[in-house]
Formats: sequence, structure tokens, C-alpha cells
Amino acid sequence: MLVIGVLAASFLGCKDQVTNTSETSPANLEHHLVVDLKDTGIKIQPTMYGIFFEDINFAADGGLYAEMIKNRSFEFTLPKIGWVEPNSDRHSFNNQSGIMSVVKYGGEGTNHNFARVEVRDPQGYVLINEGFKGMGVHEGAQYDLSLKAAKHSGDIQKIHFQLVDSLDQVLGEATILPDGRDWKTYDTSFTVFKTEMKAKAKITFEGKGEIDLDMISLFPKDTWKGREKGLRKDLVQLLADLHPGFLRFPGGCVVEGRTLARRYQWKKTVGDIEDREILINRWNTEFAHRPAPDYYQSFGLGFFEYFQLSEDIGAQPLPILGCGMACQFNTGELAPMDELGPYVQDALDLIEFANGDMNTAWGKVRAEMGHPEPFNMKYIGIGNEQWGPAYIERYMVFEQAIKSRYPEIVIVSGSGPFPEGDYFEYGWDQLKKLNAEIVDEHYYRPPQWFRENADRYDSYDRNGPKVFAGEYAAQSVATASPENRNNWDCALSEAAFMTGLERNADVVYLTSYAPLMAHAEGWQWTPDMIWFNNLQSFGTANYQVQKMFSTHAGTDLLSITENGEELIGQDGLYATVVKDATTNEIIIKVVNTSNGQQHISIGFGDEVLKGKVGVLTLAMDDPQAENSFADPLKISPKESVLELKKSKLDALLPPQALVIYRINI
Repeated sequence: MLVIGVLAASFLGCKDQVTNTSETSPANLEHHLVVDLKDTGIKIQPTMYGIFFEDINFAADGGLYAEMIKNRSFEFTLPKIGWVEPNSDRHSFNNQSGIMSVVKYGGEGTNHNFARVEVRDPQGYVLINEGFKGMGVHEGAQYDLSLKAAKHSGDIQKIHFQLVDSLDQVLGEATILPDGRDWKTYDTSFTVFKTEMKAKAKITFEGKGEIDLDMISLFPKDTWKGREKGLRKDLVQLLADLHPGFLRFPGGCVVEGRTLARRYQWKKTVGDIEDREILINRWNTEFAHRPAPDYYQSFGLGFFEYFQLSEDIGAQPLPILGCGMACQFNTGELAPMDELGPYVQDALDLIEFANGDMNTAWGKVRAEMGHPEPFNMKYIGIGNEQWGPAYIERYMVFEQAIKSRYPEIVIVSGSGPFPEGDYFEYGWDQLKKLNAEIVDEHYYRPPQWFRENADRYDSYDRNGPKVFAGEYAAQSVATASPENRNNWDCALSEAAFMTGLERNADVVYLTSYAPLMAHAEGWQWTPDMIWFNNLQSFGTANYQVQKMFSTHAGTDLLSITENGEELIGQDGLYATVVKDATTNEIIIKVVNTSNGQQHISIGFGDEVLKGKVGVLTLAMDDPQAENSFADPLKISPKESVLELKKSKLDALLPPQALVIYRINI
């Protein structure tokens, strides 16, 4: 993910910042196309269309990770963030009803703090947790409450936990009976009586005295696959519906950190949830237009959960690790070459965690977490958007270490944050000399750029490294602008570009839109593929384009031409065709970016094809149209059927449309 300081200088001067997909095109142009059914020998990789996940826009805590309590273990830098004592005077040491203090544990554990609540007036003391922009709860749904408690002094007899709305009306409640001075975990469940977008947790007490609290946690019972303390079901379903070939995680710039001390360290995200040391999110104050000082990473969604999610949705796991370089848009701090050992060891240990048997040290950790079988990881990424000699120097150390021990692991390298320029050219030149396997490219550009670059990979060296189009999204205004929209103009331009990715499947092995998710009230970066609030979620027009390509990826690339030439924007038309050996279908994808209808006639050489043609059409006459919470399927595909006539497909393409034709063979 790019950072705004550099981008403002790089892109605000670009012309065509606000573009319109509309290409001038006379109505009802005729195009006679030919699909060659001969095998090209080019396979569509199973990883062709995948998912890039980064914890930006509150995508993990407050999003995919279904925990509803913010700062559940009082570990934030300001440890009372998320917690409110509405009846207490914060500036007085003589609060009549009671007071909460944050106390540090003794010793060297990773769970550093707990709350000590002194209740002086049980009728007056209240403790509130505000959740992540509130708490979304559903009528009739069950919720699991868990907390740790220990009586310190006096006699607190009951802890009352309630979910309440803005008028303090109770939506659901449970009571816990603390029974000793030693730490103990208490679990219970309750049902909510009413749907509410912005509920909050209210804790009251019976009795007087001091009681210690920690790990106060609330989850919906109905999580993805019903896992306790698991993932938000509707969001995972949107991911599963993409049928992704891979899941790249955990980012993004969160991998690097602003400083090396604040980098993502995967070993701190596995094991017992309580022992996972939290970290301030590097996106918390990155953008002046969307500061989020309460943005932390609890790592309840950690590397084990990422691997498990990949397995759940049938995707290859693709973890990205730091290479001893903090984000170069921030400090650019470097680990000295003679101190790179721990970073390299992290990579080797991660492969063991994912693939090692239970007799290995890290394979045992995985097994103890509930997954004795290996995750069969095939790919690992080294660095995110690093550039320059410092990256190449460090990449070489990682490559040598990984390949010497795990030669079967495919290593993903990076070409920097931009799709052209000095950083990009230097990175590609060096990585090509090193015989790198896969090079990650990122591009955040105006819609017109995507339409004009559908031929980007036509000239790439077929014998060089393969390409991972790891982060891309059309920017309707300017890169990193808070005004960017997920409109149809952007989505259709990406569809045009994706025909070029697919048409060059012998070079392009992996692709993913970015960023993936955004909370409607917690975002930092736009545009984003999936939007959600505390109760709802929807896929944008960009999501619908990605889904159409990923669920119709096929297995073998074929050729489609007009007058011997491939369609790469002539009269606003773009096309690609694949065979799916598993379904025995020909799949033709055509994108019409013009304002006019266009008539296409598709022949198949000497082949005789008969029967019906399944048609999936994604079209919208307004390039600024968007999906929304109010109308989540405004831009969504419509199914229809055509009949082959004399072994030809005749069709009228709508203006501004992506159309997929499926033909049985």
C-alpha cells in the first residue's frame, strides 16, 4: 500500500484524474471475431485471481475478526481507550461511585495490564465499552461473553453485563458470579432482543470492594464455521464467493512498520490469544484526512487464522514477511546486514510452522493450536514495496537461506511501489539477473491508465520472472485521495485491464485488487473492494468484476482475434477467451467501454458448435454509479441465454459492459 506524502507529489499533477469510461463509438458497430480452439499451451494458473488482505480501514479488529470489545485487555498505549466511566469525574481522586485504574502485571509476560475496579457505590458506578464505532447486534442472535476476574478486596458479588442502545435500553444481558481471589475465566452466553447498529457494553456491579478484570471479550456465536471467537460470517462469505486462488496476508505496509520495532512479527500472532502482544496499527495516523489513534492490532486474527482462512476458502496461503526494512515512505530504517539473521530465521520458522510435521518445533505449535496436518504452503513473499540496492542486498540473503533448506518454496519478490520509473526499472533489472521466480507489481492509477495499459504484459520477456499483480485499483480522483469512489467507471476500466492480465497468463501468475475491506466509519484509504458497517456488508462494482473473472478463470488460454489482431481497445472493445477443462466449456470475456452498443459475431473456425450459450452481463449506463448499503446489488451481473446459430455466436453488447459467454463443447 502506498503512502500519501510521496503520492501527493507523484500523482496530483496527472491529467485525467477524473475520467469517464465513455469512449466515442458509433452505435451498432459490427465486429467479426474468431476464436481459435487449438491449444496454445498456456495454462491459466490456479492462483490467477486471488485476495490481498491488509489490516487497513479497520479490516481486522472491528471487521473480519468478530471481537466486539475494543481494547479488551487494556493494552493500548493509553490503556483506557474504548472504556468510559460516565458517572466518574476523571479529574477527581474522590469519585463517590467508584473508579477504574489500570495496573501492570508483574513479570515479563506479553499481557501487561489489567483493570482494577473499585466500587464504592454499586448503584452509581458504571463501566462502558464503546466497541468499534459501536457494536452491531441482531435480534434473536446469541452472543458469547468471556472475561477474567479476581477479587482483590471487599466483596463484589455479581458482575452485570448488558448491551444497551443510545437510550440506555437493555438489548441483552448476562450476570457473572465472581467466586475467588485468584484469576479465573468466566464464560456465558445471552440472546439479544433487538437489532441495533451502535450498541455499547455496560458493566455494573453488586457489592463493594475492588475487583480485577482482564480479557473482557464478546463475540457473536454465529461466526464463520461456528468457531469460537472466530471471524465475521458475512465478510468471509463474500471472500469465499470469489473462489480465490490465493490469500495474500498480512499486507501491505503493515508488514514493514513505520519502524523496525513496530513491524509485523508473525511469531507474536500465534499461540494463546491472551499471550499475543498487541501493536499499534501503522495506519493509525498515516493520513491527516482520517486519523485513527484508536487503531491497534490485537492479533486475534493472526498467522494461524490466516492459514486456516486460506484453507477454508480453498486458497493458497501467501504470507509476506518483512526483510529488515521499515517502510521507506516513513523512516526507512534498515537492519544492518550483520543483524539480519533473526529476520531470515523468522522466514525459515514460518515455513516450518506451515509445513513441518508435529515433531518440529514450529510444527508442534501449529498442532497444539488445533491443526496437526500441514497447511502445505507453496509461496512466501519477501518484502512488500521495498526498492533500491538495500532491498536487493537483503533479498539475496533470504533467497539463499530459503532455497538451501526449502528449494520447493516459491519466493515472491517486489519491484517497488510504482509501475514504472527508476525504482521499478532498477528492481526488475536486478531481480531478472538473480533469476527471481515471481515479481510483485503495484499500480494505483486513473481509470484511463488501466484501459490504455491492457497490453502492458504483451512485451514482457517470456523467459524472465513471472508477474504477481499484487495491488491494483483504479483511482477515480487521485491516488490516496479520500474522495476516490468505487464507481462503475473504475470497475469497468479494471475489467478491460484484466483481459490483458488473462491474455498474458504465461507471464502473469497471480493478481489481486487492493485494498480488500473498509469499515464505513473507520476507513483511511479509498477505494476498497468490500465495504461494511457493524451490521451489513456489500461487494462494490469492483468486487463484481473480480468475482466474474475469478469464477470463470478457466484452465487453458485460447485466442480470440478480429482480422488477425487481438482486441485491445479497438472501438473500446477488449476480449479474452479460455477453455475450462473441468466443465468442458469455452468462456469468452468481452468488455465494451464505449457509449454505444456493439454487435459481435464470433466464429470458431472449422469447429461445429451447437446449443445454448450462458450469458452473464454486468452493465451500467451511468459511469459514476456505485453499489451501496441501501442498494448493494445495483451493479451486479444478470443471467440470460443465447442460441448458437450456424456455429456462430451473434450478440449485441450493451454499452459500458462486461459480458461473459459460456459455451459447452
